Amino acid sequence: MAENNTIITIGRQFGSAGREIGKKLASWLDVKLYDKEMLDRAAKESGICQELFETHDEKPTNSFLYSLVMDTYSLGYASSSYTDMPINHKVFLAQFDAIKKIADEGPCILVGRCADYALEHYPNHVSVFIHADINARIRRIARIYELTDAKAKDMILKADKKRASYYNYYTNKRWGDAAGYDLCLCSSKLGIDGTAEAIRQYVELKESTKDSKI
Repeated sequence: MAENNTIITIGRQFGSAGREIGKKLASWLDVKLYDKEMLDRAAKESGICQELFETHDEKPTNSFLYSLVMDTYSLGYASSSYTDMPINHKVFLAQFDAIKKIADEGPCILVGRCADYALEHYPNHVSVFIHADINARIRRIARIYELTDAKAKDMILKADKKRASYYNYYTNKRWGDAAGYDLCLCSSKLGIDGTAEAIRQYVELKESTKDSKI
């Protein structure tokens, strides 16, 4: 796998165990996993204050006033190439650049943050979207965060709405639309190990048939 230089991006519904699946897959394939590490890399390379990346992490920002205030806050941190645009666009583009640089370094797995969009023209890229039954997600989030089922469901719906709004705003695709991904899997049916194994097998099959495509 690593010799084939495959980059895997994982989009995921909140509570579907997307990060855990990516972590398992990264361990099997002996490659790096990038989740919030993408934010660290983007902040370091762009010179933009890291707190801004965390504030905007997969969250839509439609308030002009908010962007204006945060733009003032970032002065002195932003590199000159990003200075003439709203702060939410600066953050996205810096992250976009960091994702491409990470992918150029070799095989890896990137979770969320529109990484599939940033790498859509990379021939060695496989994009995956992981979803799960809502009840399974409620049980998982309720257990992890020690919440009631009702509060867990509310947390899930809000998180998914933010991720979808962010993705749909910055890309030319629809978050979770099967047509926009190479592979969509239901983790509540396959489990963490089963979903990771399905991705691994898909990548192997793709590599073995890359010279006989229609």
